[in-house]
Amino acid sequence: MTVRAARRSLRGISAAAALLAIGAAGCSDVSDAVDSAKDGAKKVARQRSVFSLDTGDCYNPGGKAEGTAYTVEIVPCAEPHVGQVVGEFTIDGGAKYPGDGKISAAADTRCPVEAQKYAPDTWALPKGAELFYYTPTKESWTTGDRAVSCTYTAQKGTLSGTLDTVKSLKPEQLTYLKGANAVYEALWANQPEADTVEADLAGYKAQAKAVGAALDAHVEGLDGIAGAEVGRLRSTLAKAAGDWEKAANAADADAFYLAYDPAFTGIDPAKSVAARKELGLATTVPADEAGVWAG
Repeated sequence: MTVRAARRSLRGISAAAALLAIGAAGCSDVSDAVDSAKDGAKKVARQRSVFSLDTGDCYNPGGKAEGTAYTVEIVPCAEPHVGQVVGEFTIDGGAKYPGDGKISAAADTRCPVEAQKYAPDTWALPKGAELFYYTPTKESWTTGDRAVSCTYTAQKGTLSGTLDTVKSLKPEQLTYLKGANAVYEALWANQPEADTVEADLAGYKAQAKAVGAALDAHVEGLDGIAGAEVGRLRSTLAKAAGDWEKAANAADADAFYLAYDPAFTGIDPAKSVAARKELGLATTVPADEAGVWAG
């Protein structure tokens, strides 16, 4: 499997190597060596193949080598760890390896969706946790490997505790998050490659249609949630849905731009902060999202 991330997994410290140092050491040194050997033995005992990762596993990679990962150290989530598996899915395919590009594209599309089933409130993620994934390599594909493991990985330092928050959320919180996540997923998953609307009006209109449909479903879900701030957000998003619909039906690029500006502004994450606070959810807009709308 190959992990699409800066960190790669290699085998951890060898307990045997640590034990060999004991014979020539003094009393104090022996104690330190024994402790080191115990730590080494624990790491070895915790080694797992990347092919056996399961959703919920917290782990530490064994090194920083680029390329292919073979093993990781599985640790209790209560201990400091670099990553946690937050979702899995299987790639459909025949005997022929589909290529890195197609596998990465599938992971880019599916991993955010799978991760949100496990940790729905992306605003509540620890700072520095980013989504990466382990995928089949050309070699492992020939052995039947079709699994993708989606993980949140700490870019600096470590994570603490599990990211499994879905079980602790109330029904109204889950309803809100499901709707909100679907809106932004529709926006980014349907982003055309062309930099300008003129270069791909049909593609941008398709994106607008997808976002509008997701907003309609989100607004409908909010209708069943009590709260003044939720009600205000619902009105804001209902108007935005109308603007996205206008963009989807635009006759030309100029008409699209006129509708797109208020449509995009209407789903600025900052507009949902008050409603999130009312629902008891995280209220700090992630920096990457805030930057998009600030620009």
